[in-house]
Amino acid sequence: MACYQEKNKLYRRMGTELLCIEPWGANALRVRATRNAACTGENWALTEAVSADLVPQMEVSDDGSSIRNGKIGCRISAEGWLTFTGEDGRSLLTEYWRNRNDIHRYCMPLNIDGRDFAPVPGQAGYRLTARFESVPDERIYGMGQYQDGLLNKKGAVLELAHRNTQASVPFYVSSLGYGFLWNNPAVGRASFGTNVTEWEAESTQELDYWICAGDTPAEILSAYADVTGHAPMMPEYGMGYWQCRLRYRTQDELLSVARRHKALGLPLDVIVADFFHWTLQGDYRFDPIDWPDVPAMVRELDEMGVKLMVSIWPTLDTRGEHYREMAEKGYLVTVDRGLAIHMNWMGECVFFDATNPGAREYLWQKAKENYYQHGIRIFWLDEAEPEYGKYDFDLQRYYKGPALQVGNEYPAMYAKAFYDGMTAEGQTDILNLVRCAWAGSQRYGALVWSGDVDSSFRSMREQLAAGLSMGMAGIPWWNSDLGGFIGGAPADPAFQELLARWFAWGAFTPVMRMHGDRVPYEPPKEEYRGGVRQFGSGAPNEVWSFGEKMQPLLSKYVRIREALRPYTRKVMEEAHRTGAPAMRPLFYSYPGDPAACAEETAYLYGPDLLVAPVLQAGVTEREVYLPAGETWVEQATGREYAGGQLVTASAPLDVIPVFARKGSGLQIAGLKS
Repeated sequence: MACYQEKNKLYRRMGTELLCIEPWGANALRVRATRNAACTGENWALTEAVSADLVPQMEVSDDGSSIRNGKIGCRISAEGWLTFTGEDGRSLLTEYWRNRNDIHRYCMPLNIDGRDFAPVPGQAGYRLTARFESVPDERIYGMGQYQDGLLNKKGAVLELAHRNTQASVPFYVSSLGYGFLWNNPAVGRASFGTNVTEWEAESTQELDYWICAGDTPAEILSAYADVTGHAPMMPEYGMGYWQCRLRYRTQDELLSVARRHKALGLPLDVIVADFFHWTLQGDYRFDPIDWPDVPAMVRELDEMGVKLMVSIWPTLDTRGEHYREMAEKGYLVTVDRGLAIHMNWMGECVFFDATNPGAREYLWQKAKENYYQHGIRIFWLDEAEPEYGKYDFDLQRYYKGPALQVGNEYPAMYAKAFYDGMTAEGQTDILNLVRCAWAGSQRYGALVWSGDVDSSFRSMREQLAAGLSMGMAGIPWWNSDLGGFIGGAPADPAFQELLARWFAWGAFTPVMRMHGDRVPYEPPKEEYRGGVRQFGSGAPNEVWSFGEKMQPLLSKYVRIREALRPYTRKVMEEAHRTGAPAMRPLFYSYPGDPAACAEETAYLYGPDLLVAPVLQAGVTEREVYLPAGETWVEQATGREYAGGQLVTASAPLDVIPVFARKGSGLQIAGLKS
């Protein structure tokens, strides 16, 4: 074995593999390995500066070497496998090796290594597999957003790639007391099997991961935020109610909705000009026929206390005014073979290359010229995966490399383009709605939503797990389309029930945002304009669009959201300072309560509110587990319950079961039936 120390780093060179372990923030280690001459020097999600003065405890010998940084330690065996231990010496995570060289453990001649670099013929990269021993009763929280309905990811196989409704954020918190970041934007797979844990990258230059130890989930998430970036303080307009439908087609239509909200006395913080308000994809400006006076529209909304959010797509129609210039400057995603057309919907389109700093600056300058200078301060960064017409990841090539190696960084860089541009303008209250995220997206003011999900109770249940998992993956700002996106007829009683339940739940999520493609579809007044195909809209989607019985119910929760504003502000302050999720699995606050850890359909909104959404049709009550060690006050009845028990909460259509921790001083007016 050839282990050696250089400053505060521990190295091991064996054959063609170079392994490097170093302290990276409090109680944390960064591990890199490569079969190239040296590591790339890319920090990927680890964007925040860490102290270079950290002095780990280190021992180097032929029998095995070790490094310790605070509460976490790592031992390299004589054969080269790694074991990570906590402050008390307890094993946290151990590499999985099954070969004859293992002289200190039970030997198996399978020739399976814990770190496997397999050359990919014809590529300048390796197919990487990193293996770890599995602890069957370990619980895994985080990993981003998957449509599987699972909060505990133990046993799950997860694609490390982005799709519409799927955001791969490869960080998790373990019930064993550690956090783990797979610091690699390559397309691949994570498998949390009962027999082995495997991380795979289809093509990469090196292994890179970060691991930290902590006494609580809160401590682990705080350490993670310190090295990947803290979310900004959420702007005040993020704490109220947001209104959207598939799209408002004209300036007059949008303004009429805002005016009616104000006439009814209904709070409204943000209204949205969604996609196809433009002349052509990639022109990045309003169509002057439908939106004749944007500055006047923004002024009127401002006078009402309403912000305008505008949709931006990263697609450029090949007929558009900026396509040729961006193509010539290398600002577009290219392909290694075939035609460079990434999406053929409403026109043949190509995605801008968010990994290219020049492309990011170019896009921002167009947005600044046509939107920002008119007073627009919030952007909806749609298609952020990006959503290729077909997800052939081996085709696309970015400025920073092949999509197989770097593609998962795209949504973070898309958010960064607008965050950097708005910061350069002196703006500090930055929040942009983004349809995907990767590790570190939170530092760029990314409010992630769960994409074009189905309008069904099954989908609602899946979004609850997705939102909680995003919070545990370090993304504290998350929301979903209230009522789901795909489908839902305003007059359908079944959809009205779903919307009532989803709407009530939305009042207790980081941002309450109405959206959806309701049916029937309303076609455009003219199919083509100047040779450009036009787009219609879905059915109406305002609180008054679902009948006389529904309007008071939906209005009730808009007002409850407004009443929650002071509490939501405190929740967001904590998220900004510490990295704490706004939506928290009970495990986060009560890791020592087994029943709380097993609960997957109720959660904490901030530190003091336990929320139990109704996730099934035809249900008028549900069981709720109340964590031990607290007294809980049911907000709909005022009844007090000792923690550590399962209670049955009444839940008629206009009530969502919510319990406040006694001593918090919270009493939510309006929750009674």
